[in-house]
Amino acid sequence: MDTNAPDPLDTLDDATAAAAFRRLVRHLRHRHDAQNIDLMGLSGFCRNCLADWIRDAGYEGDKAQARALITACRPTSGKSGTSRPRPKSNWNG
Repeated sequence: MDTNAPDPLDTLDDATAAAAFRRLVRHLRHRHDAQNIDLMGLSGFCRNCLADWIRDAGYEGDKAQARALITACRPTSGKSGTSRPRPKSNWNG
C-alpha cells in the first residue's frame, strides 16, 4: 500500500462526515451492551477515544464534558469516563 497516496476519505465533504459521525455516536449511545473494553478490543477505539478526538478537533469543553457529550450522560464529579450510570441496587446491606 502506498502511504503517500491521497486518502479518498479526505474528499468527503464536512457535512456528510459530520452526519456520519453523529450517527455513529447515537448508535453507540443505544448499544449499552457494547462496553468500551469490547469496542477497544475489536476496533481499537472506544467512546472515550471519540471524546478525546472531538477535543483534538477543537471542542472547547474539558474531558468530562466531551465524554458526557459522546455518552449523553451528565458530567459527574470525581471519576469520569463511565459509559452509563450504574443501576440502582435493591440491596440494603
